[in-house]
Amino acid sequence: MSLGLLCLILLGLAAAAFFLGRQRAMAAAGGDVRRLHSLPGFYGQITALAVIVPAFAVLVVWLLAEGFVIQSSALSHIDVADVPAGSDVSLVMADVTRLARGLATLAANGTDVEALSHDPVALKTALGAAGVAMGNDPTPAMIDAAKAVRTTAAQSRLGLSVVTLALALAGLGWALVRIKPEFRARNATETVAMGLLIGASLIAVLTTVGIVLSMLSETIHFFGIYPATKFFLSATWTPRFGGGSDLGIWPLVWGTVYVSVIALIVAVPIGLLSAIYLSEYASRRVRGIVKPLIEILAGIPTIVYGLFALITVGPLLRDWIAVPMGFGNSSSSVMTAGLVMGIMVIPFVSSLSDDIINAVPQSLRDGSLGLGATPSETIRKVVLPAALPGIVGAVLLAASRAIGETMIVVLGAGAAARLSLNPFDAMTTVTVKIVSQLTGDTEFNSPETLVAFALGLTLFTLTLGLNILALVIVRKYREQYE
Repeated sequence: MSLGLLCLILLGLAAAAFFLGRQRAMAAAGGDVRRLHSLPGFYGQITALAVIVPAFAVLVVWLLAEGFVIQSSALSHIDVADVPAGSDVSLVMADVTRLARGLATLAANGTDVEALSHDPVALKTALGAAGVAMGNDPTPAMIDAAKAVRTTAAQSRLGLSVVTLALALAGLGWALVRIKPEFRARNATETVAMGLLIGASLIAVLTTVGIVLSMLSETIHFFGIYPATKFFLSATWTPRFGGGSDLGIWPLVWGTVYVSVIALIVAVPIGLLSAIYLSEYASRRVRGIVKPLIEILAGIPTIVYGLFALITVGPLLRDWIAVPMGFGNSSSSVMTAGLVMGIMVIPFVSSLSDDIINAVPQSLRDGSLGLGATPSETIRKVVLPAALPGIVGAVLLAASRAIGETMIVVLGAGAAARLSLNPFDAMTTVTVKIVSQLTGDTEFNSPETLVAFALGLTLFTLTLGLNILALVIVRKYREQYE
């Protein structure tokens, strides 16, 4: 049974459980709602929750464990001697997974998979015709492992279907037995709902912890084969696959900060002033036209911004400013990427600041104006201090968006890692090098590849520092205002 069909069946059982629970509550009360502790709908809700919550909890846990079980089943057929030279077990497992999917595709097309399993050359040809690309030629051990993957996956899905459906039916029966007029269905429903809300709120926290731990483990692996002192103290970035690399982070950090600062210099004043105008001075009609036009900028794909930087902004800056003033003759520069990125993040500052300023109580404005302050003084001394936490949050969101941008930097600023104060020099950022180091046919265990995780952890630390700085600023000015 497919996963989608199983979920639909569970949802159907939950819907049926709601009506069964409601009807049983009414029947237990003899049709008199006044005899029930809770409204009939709560009895239906707790019955539906008894069906869906345990079943979906088991479904999630099962799917998380399924991958490890399938991998263990496949690895039992692969010996170290079966790993091709220059490869490792992880790459072989990737080929095994692709091979298992290819065998499933061939079987669905009516191909005799068993016959092809005895002829690796014919099997690879058939897989290529089916659009399945293999990194290594399929060996007998890989074929056996792929068959084990298919068998284990099929058995796992069958067991998952049986267990979840049985658990859902057991939950239905248990909930129906508990339904009596004195049963506190509302309290039970609210308790379960509270648990679900707490679980949902923990997802973001656990996801962040998982991301940090995954990057941290690979970063520790990287520093085990490359000196941390060279990574943090070197001012040269020259990766060479095969050895002899100099992986100093500072040229990348400098390029990231330089581009982001230029972007914020463009976006923050324009975005904040436009938000003040729209919220405090613009008429309803003007606001209804201008605000959607500004927010359209947020919907433009970053690749379009990158092409705009490459084709239009870069040549203009080169021909009108850089070359006449002797700053250089390259159309790819920090200034190009920063200006275009600043335009891109204007909606983040403008829209969020506008919403925050509008949320400031009108009574504060009226009190300030009643004391004789002018509208501009009211905005500067009352409205903006009251809205400062939200404005700082908007600026922080824009900064995070600028720091994490890749495509605009690739097309607008180039890929040269250097330390320079000239804004018309080509530079690059951390995110660009993360992509470049993980792209292509590279050995995953090499320092030139693992450095991407150290760069990612550094970028995470940089963003975390921005958050802490924003909290300090917000608390300082909030206390002053209060």
